[in-house]
Amino acid sequence: MEGQMGLAHMWAASDFVGKFVFFVMLLMFIGTVWFIVVVSIRNYGIRSRAGKVIETFWQTTNPQEAKRAMEAQPAGEPFSKIALDCASAAQHHASNEGSRLVEALNRSEFIDRALRQAVGRESAKLENGLTWLASVGSTAPFVGLFGTVWGIYHALIKIGATGQASLDVVAAPVGEALIMTCIGLGVAIPSVLAYNFFVRANRVTLGQFDEFSHDLHDYFATGARVGGGPQPTVRVAAPGAKPVPGKA
Repeated sequence: MEGQMGLAHMWAASDFVGKFVFFVMLLMFIGTVWFIVVVSIRNYGIRSRAGKVIETFWQTTNPQEAKRAMEAQPAGEPFSKIALDCASAAQHHASNEGSRLVEALNRSEFIDRALRQAVGRESAKLENGLTWLASVGSTAPFVGLFGTVWGIYHALIKIGATGQASLDVVAAPVGEALIMTCIGLGVAIPSVLAYNFFVRANRVTLGQFDEFSHDLHDYFATGARVGGGPQPTVRVAAPGAKPVPGKA
């Protein structure tokens, strides 16, 4: 009896519903593994390049050089995209001096709005895949439980049809049905752990976004970086004024 029972026997004895539940959990597992690998690579790339990108920006001698340095960064690099949006907003506001735009929003407000949009966009990109992990972590155990209940139901129907209800007859098919619950837990646990890990990692990256965006706002709105860290080599003065050399 032990040699005849197992995953292969359960698969052969299951009906369409049982096989469908198994395929659903297999799809959940493949998607979870794929998202874990992809998001891990993406987050590692962002965090490994973050310090270098920020340092490159502050080591440039003027906004034009900083913009070219940010444009040279990889396509998916978020810090450079935030800096480019901020620089474009400052340039756009300066080029429209005397227009309704400048009358409606001062330089600081216009740059702040551009930074909020850029940070929000890049933050949303960081959350890609988290919805899938959260959904799998919360639903996989119940999908597996459904497969178990369905398997036990058919096992009891067969046992009732044979008229034998001894322990050795009941235990094997019921034990096979419990495999579905085990599979569901095996899919859900990695999903939950990965979700919690990535949420924590994203929180750290979002803190870096906020810190960098505040420095960018100070730099492009007032002409100097306020707070700790190296000062830009050239301060950005207000439109029409001469640049004032800053501290190296």
